[in-house]
Amino acid sequence: MSESTPDPVRTVGPVRVVGAGLLGASVGLGLSAKGIDVIVHDASPTALSLAIDYGAGRKARDTDDPALIVVAVPPDLTAEVVAQELKAFPDALVTDVASVKVAPLSELSLVGADLSRYIGSHPMAGRERGGAISARADLFIGRPWVIAAHAGIPPTQTAVIERLALDLGAVPVRMSAEEHDRAVALVSHAPQAVSTLLARRLADAPESSLSLAGQGLRDTTRIAASDPALWVQIMGANSTYIIEVLRDIRTDLDVLIHSLSDQEANGARRSLAQILAGGNNGVARIPGKHGIDRRFAQIVVKVDDSPGELARLLTEIGEAGVNMEDLRIEHSPGADIGLAEIAVLPEAEERLVGVLEERGWKIAGAYL
Repeated sequence: MSESTPDPVRTVGPVRVVGAGLLGASVGLGLSAKGIDVIVHDASPTALSLAIDYGAGRKARDTDDPALIVVAVPPDLTAEVVAQELKAFPDALVTDVASVKVAPLSELSLVGADLSRYIGSHPMAGRERGGAISARADLFIGRPWVIAAHAGIPPTQTAVIERLALDLGAVPVRMSAEEHDRAVALVSHAPQAVSTLLARRLADAPESSLSLAGQGLRDTTRIAASDPALWVQIMGANSTYIIEVLRDIRTDLDVLIHSLSDQEANGARRSLAQILAGGNNGVARIPGKHGIDRRFAQIVVKVDDSPGELARLLTEIGEAGVNMEDLRIEHSPGADIGLAEIAVLPEAEERLVGVLEERGWKIAGAYL
């Protein structure tokens, strides 16, 4: 059997990573795994030591001459640190991975930084937990990595960040800083706000209510567990575009409240139906697997809460010759079973249901 050819390494090192948190350490882990010399720096000696212990890179030396610098610090420090790195390493290209792009670029322009060696970027990847302890070399695989080119940056420099994204398994996406900030306000920052507002309702809820919580509540409040200090910075830096989205949500909320308050009023139920249908239309536009916009059939299978049962289910789906497009697991409160929601192509639904039932699986539901 012939050995597989290793993926090419496109990034030219050394690469200096400033900030040993989740994103910075994950960049370091991913590049180090490809044999690239990674220098890790952090203002916190503890955070730095932890990232190095996990294999994200090595300590800085006085003789270091990095070709590329990745700044992965909180948004309110990004411009300041980028400016320092540009000054300290006059031959290096500097990028940052902050979740806002207009503010750092504007601040750097105001202080007269060398914008010909700076280009902002943003990998659309993360976890609710931060720090090097949560970092993963595969964190960016398959995720968009926005590259916010500007008028002062040569195309050759933009290509360097594209190669970085590709080496980490990400998908490079070119946008202006303004396009990026408006987009993330809609798909990331406003969802954080809405999730948080919903989760706040749970703080004083009676235990009897919380005991009924299902996967819907967990799905819609998952990101509410994110770091408040970080999100104060992110929301503050992108407030203009976030406010636009929240105002539109407030308008819909007013319509919804009015419709529910007087359901016998003319048009009340129609308004309610239009709001709900609008939600259906929005969900349908979210790109699915491989970026393809299509609907899958959902099959819900009851799975006993015992070792090996979920693995057996997945094995038997494979033996049936059906490709699983997605999987969600929901545990039933107070019961020793779970519900596995399997997404498959609609044309495979009937065949898979038949195979699973023949093998003794109980189907809780199948629907498009």
